[in-house]
Amino acid sequence: ALTAAGYAVREGRKYANRMDAVREAGDTVRAVLTNGRGGLSGDEMKLLPNLEIVCAVGAGYEAVDLDTARSRGIAVANCPGTNASAVADSAMMLLMASTRHLLQADRFVRAGGWQEQWRVDTPTLSGKRLGILGLGTIGSRIAHRAARGFDMEVGYHNRTAVTGSSYRYFDSLIELATWADFLVCAAPGGAGTRHLVNAAVLAALGPKGYLVNVGRGTVVDTAALIDALQAKRIAGAGLDVIEGEPNVPPRLPELLQFDNVVVTPHCAGRAPEARTAATALILANLNAHFAGKPLPSPVSFKA
Repeated sequence: ALTAAGYAVREGRKYANRMDAVREAGDTVRAVLTNGRGGLSGDEMKLLPNLEIVCAVGAGYEAVDLDTARSRGIAVANCPGTNASAVADSAMMLLMASTRHLLQADRFVRAGGWQEQWRVDTPTLSGKRLGILGLGTIGSRIAHRAARGFDMEVGYHNRTAVTGSSYRYFDSLIELATWADFLVCAAPGGAGTRHLVNAAVLAALGPKGYLVNVGRGTVVDTAALIDALQAKRIAGAGLDVIEGEPNVPPRLPELLQFDNVVVTPHCAGRAPEARTAATALILANLNAHFAGKPLPSPVSFKA
């Protein structure tokens, strides 16, 4: 789509070393497309003297050096909401798959088992309490699905309450986890959210509670999660993101040992509809920038 729109594209993934790709691009590059985890560092920006705009493909932009961008006058845009429906669908899928022990049941059947031998109790979602960490665009869509589709009572924790929201606000994540039957993380990455879900939060969620993470892997303390699963301090987890990405997470094998854990490879937001919407917004931002017009979805620079 970018080529069709008249943009010459260099693909960094064709290089064995990312810095080599940036260095070779040099003064030919005026725009960079990246994502929240990969970002663009200040050192990389230094190698791109003619860089004018950075576009993050998705809502996250935590690894883009905003200080350097601001000092250089480089615009930064992102694509909020373009994959929100896909991620919200996936969050509910992970919640259902983990609480109903879908993978364990599937393996049981494939091994020759059937109804009379199945002895795993699996809770329902309907009428239960759902806690959401991060009531942004994605979190709000998860809340809508839970409340309207499963008659769940929804509570949430943000840094501040969301104006106009009908859902119950908790100013303490531990209080939210104590209240909730299930906790879904839809928070962005970055230093401010690192390990928000720690051992204390997991203990508060309790031995009948389930955790789902579709935000960023860094939001959950993986070591604390493994300890909680081993000690049965929580009932299970559904994870689309884990610490250590974009490489294969180093502690993934430990998580996969648990029958009550479902893991997907950070694909919650991947859907043809999401890709089409993100591409359209990327092009809208690029076209607006090079036409000297306001960006449709700029990232604000906080002092």
